[in-house]
Amino acid sequence: MKAVETNLLKFMQGTKQFIIPIYQRKYSWTIKQCRQLWNDIVRVAEDEKIRGHFVGSIVYIEQGLYQVSSVPQLLVIDGQQRLTTLTLLLLALGKAIEESGQTLDITKKKIMNYYLVNSEEEGELYHKLILTESDKDTLINLVLGKELPEEYSPRIYENYHFFVESIKNSGIDLNKLYQGISKLIVVDISLDRDHDNPQLIFESLNSTGLDLSQADLIRNFVLMKLEPKEQAELYKEYWYPMEKSFGNLTNSSLFDRFMRDYLTVKTGRIPNIREVYSSFKSYVFEQSEQDVQQIVADIYRYSQYFVKLAFQKEKDKEINEVLTDINTLKVDVSYPFLLEVYDDYERQIISKSDFIEILRLVEAYVFRRAVCGIPTNSLNKTFATLSKEIDKANYLESLQAAFLLKDSYKRFPTDEEFKRELVIKDVYNFRNRNYLLRKLENFNRKEIIDIESYTIEHIMPQNPNLSYEWRRDLGPNWEEVHKTYLHTLGNLTLTRYNSELSDRPFKEKRDMEGGFADSPLRLNRGLARLETWNEEEICKRAQFLADLALKVWKYPQLSDDILAKYRKKSSKSESVTYTIADYPKLQRDMLVLFNELSKRICNLDSSVRMEFKKRYIAFKTSTNFVDIVPQESRLRLSLNMPFDEIQDLKGICRDVTNIGRLGNGDVEFHVSSVSEIEYAMFLIKQSYEKHREDE
Repeated sequence: MKAVETNLLKFMQGTKQFIIPIYQRKYSWTIKQCRQLWNDIVRVAEDEKIRGHFVGSIVYIEQGLYQVSSVPQLLVIDGQQRLTTLTLLLLALGKAIEESGQTLDITKKKIMNYYLVNSEEEGELYHKLILTESDKDTLINLVLGKELPEEYSPRIYENYHFFVESIKNSGIDLNKLYQGISKLIVVDISLDRDHDNPQLIFESLNSTGLDLSQADLIRNFVLMKLEPKEQAELYKEYWYPMEKSFGNLTNSSLFDRFMRDYLTVKTGRIPNIREVYSSFKSYVFEQSEQDVQQIVADIYRYSQYFVKLAFQKEKDKEINEVLTDINTLKVDVSYPFLLEVYDDYERQIISKSDFIEILRLVEAYVFRRAVCGIPTNSLNKTFATLSKEIDKANYLESLQAAFLLKDSYKRFPTDEEFKRELVIKDVYNFRNRNYLLRKLENFNRKEIIDIESYTIEHIMPQNPNLSYEWRRDLGPNWEEVHKTYLHTLGNLTLTRYNSELSDRPFKEKRDMEGGFADSPLRLNRGLARLETWNEEEICKRAQFLADLALKVWKYPQLSDDILAKYRKKSSKSESVTYTIADYPKLQRDMLVLFNELSKRICNLDSSVRMEFKKRYIAFKTSTNFVDIVPQESRLRLSLNMPFDEIQDLKGICRDVTNIGRLGNGDVEFHVSSVSEIEYAMFLIKQSYEKHREDE
């Protein structure tokens, strides 16, 4: 490696070509970064005391990548944003000089020949800077003064015009502007591929991960080590089509999400979304039997499934309809499982009908749990490991059994639980209310109703000041009926005449133009035959719709004999069950203290469960966040989090990292009296919130 400080314009002079390799991200500087560079240049231009302004480094591979040609070709692995932006500024300055008609220290022709083109060369070698696929033609056409290509790069074009307008509107002396540009300093870092490791150097330059997305880092890691021909083949066959399917990665967070789900499928572990790149590197190193092409081809295959899932791009209309329903529920956590199922479907391990049945089963599982208010913070782990419970020779049946055998916070709500909760739920303020009513309206219907063009209608009006007619129909306890049933399923329907129906009496709502009797919706059919609307009718309609819901979101049906085949007979189910009586130190004052503290912990959320272990009591959501070890005169608590992350204002916590102790985590403290519980809860909540965020 050779590194020297140099003047940026001198660095760009001479016959050479800077090539941005295909694995690099496209040009991404926004007006914000361009304005900062512009302000810096204007400042140094107008202050003669400033002799230079440092703008970063340019790192490139000097030899060994390209065949010998008349133009030295330098492969830029860091600094393309600065090089491209300065090129756009010089182009804009050349245009301004030409239009000014002034005699200046520098001319447009000199700017072009010194910094932008290799004037004695032809074809692509004529251009001093060659960008990646999506940016390349836009910059070339700007340099040549040609019209923009049909699919031009918005960033290149917008930033060029920003500099054109900035020069024009600032009224800056063009000589001074050129002098300001001439003060820019960079560190010129040239690498020799035979001796340097470009990937390690690239990572050290971007170690914070702030400038590059996880997608950028993964792409560079995969392609950087390959020879140019292999890079081009791999990029064009797999990576570029994948980028296009993700909208050219304008939102890299979606690709990061896909890679997390892909790695979850492949490893059975859920990486932190901020550490996808490091998890991917570990995965690649583990796959010693696979070459890079096999890994990239596999990523590409799974990315096609992900795009179908996330954007409903499946060509089969029946499958796409189910995917739309699943995405309406916003259950991205199911994607690792669904990616694997998709792969099995594409490889014809399961039929189309079974594939649809599996998708519907996932939809029903998620929706029933939402209606029943079961916390979702463990769903990611449920879906991450679900495929391990499937017998692929009996795919659908084994999945049904896996769902049926889940209990507690992982359970698939039964018909009884689902129906009981649905009829009393505040559906009006339920996030999935439109989805619920759409599915009920369109069940077994060929002429699908688009309910997005309808609005929610309260049959019994929302207005608490009900009219005489409404009070009469609802009966003497009308206030209680109104309070209890207003937002429930039995009292809600759909209409396009919301403002016309308003607070009118029920019969007027029924008989008017656009009223219930005049409605084409199935949800309103029963209303057309009623003479009055009261508590009895609300409950009847709720029961009717709830029965319909059982058919829409079906509960898996397996005989006891079949289910018995899948029932786990592990030692876990036969293990010893402990109770509070198994802790001899929980007596008198310590028992009172424990009961008060455990009540406070369990009240953090309905997902919190208390489990009695052999020597300690665990409190967990999907995993332990605090454990309590009873002692003679105090309770010892372990928080499952790094010691350096705890905010301990009183300094009572002890670092037990790498010390063998009962309980989980690196933070330990004690509680001796009820008066200490308040501060203990302040500490415990930090561990609880951390585990909730990590879901």
